[in-house]
Order: sequence, then structure tokens, then C-alpha cells
Amino acid sequence: MINGKNVVVVEDEPDIVEVVSYNLKREGYTVTSKNRGDEGLNLIRNQLPDIVILDLMLPGLDGLSICQQMKSDPSTREIPIIIISAKGEESDVVIGLEMGADDYLAKPFSPRELLARIKAVLRRGTARKENDSQRVVIRELVIDVARHEVKIGDLSINLTSTEFKILYALASSRGRAFSREQLLNQVIGLGVVVVDRNIDVHIRSVRKKLGKEYSSMIETIRGVGYRFVEN
Repeated sequence: MINGKNVVVVEDEPDIVEVVSYNLKREGYTVTSKNRGDEGLNLIRNQLPDIVILDLMLPGLDGLSICQQMKSDPSTREIPIIIISAKGEESDVVIGLEMGADDYLAKPFSPRELLARIKAVLRRGTARKENDSQRVVIRELVIDVARHEVKIGDLSINLTSTEFKILYALASSRGRAFSREQLLNQVIGLGVVVVDRNIDVHIRSVRKKLGKEYSSMIETIRGVGYRFVEN
């Protein structure tokens, strides 16, 4: 099986590197790895991989610094990043997401879940390049930015402007974890002023209006924020 995708793994725990590399190679990915942050960043800049799997606690250069430098460099800015982190590093995960990382996995994680996350992140990147129509369709749920309209089948869902923008941000990047700050920035970037923790209030309202089937797709990530998953 050959999919032509190149993955760089920056992780200093040999057992994790071995398991991740083995499972990715079985799926046809080309995998290279470094156990130091500074060496990992150099490898990323030289290879320009399709995706980076990044630990946070690294010798040489920590994962947050790598993420920050990647996102400030035009040559690496668009490379997606999945953070792998110990559960005790939740605050660092939030910072990583705010810096532009696409998703995170808490250690320990299953290789199967990591593969699913990688595929989802790569699919989103492909979809963004191929289609920037600002219309999201998930089963019978349709979010249309041009019409500022949300419908489930023939039923119109009446959302406030802020609720609409939060839902679109989540649903248009399915599978991506958003911190509250990221969602707040999405809304502010579209011209609405909101207080940080009011995001939770808006999420509750959106869930209620969407009904049971679709509200369950807005997943709460404890200590981080939210993501939209298609059940």
C-alpha cells in the first residue's frame, strides 16, 4: 500500500516512535523521526512533510517552540500538526492549539486512533484546497454562509449571528480541536465582540437548537475546548 504521504514524528520516547512508525508504515506512509526538538525542526524544514506528529516535552527545543516557529515560517505554515501530549499538559495543549496545531492526542493513545486523526486532518487540508465554497453539508445538516442559513432537511434552524459563526467554524473543520480562545478569535475576526467563557453558553444554545442527533456531534474536550465529530 502506497499513499505517498510523508510524516515526520518528533518524539523522544523510543517505544512510542517505534509503535507509531510501524503502524504508519503499514498504512503506506513514509515516516522519519527525530528525538530532539531542534533536530526535528530542521528535519521538518528540509523535508516539508505532509503532516507532523509532535510531542511537547522534548530535549533541545520544546514542542510549543517548534509549533510557533513552524507557523511563523511561510514555508512550513501550512503543514498540519497533531500534538501528542501527557494529560497533565492540558494548558500546553491549549497554547499549542492557539498557535495553530490542528489536533491533539493524550498519551497513552491507540495507533488506530492516531491513524484516524491523521487521515481526518489530511482530508480537511485537501478539502480546503479543492473547495472553498463556504457551504458545509453533513447528512441533512446544511450550513450555508452566503445565505446565512442553517437547515436540517426542510427545517430551518434559527441561530443568532454568533451561534452561526461558532457552528460554522467547528463544522467546517470537522475533527479539529478548538480551544475556547480559538473559537473566540474566529468570532471576533468576523466582527462580533464576545466574552471568553460566553462561548460555553453559545455552544449549549447551538446544541439545543440542533436537536439530539446533531448536538451530540459537538464534542466537549475537557480542559481544552470543543470539536465537531461526525458520529
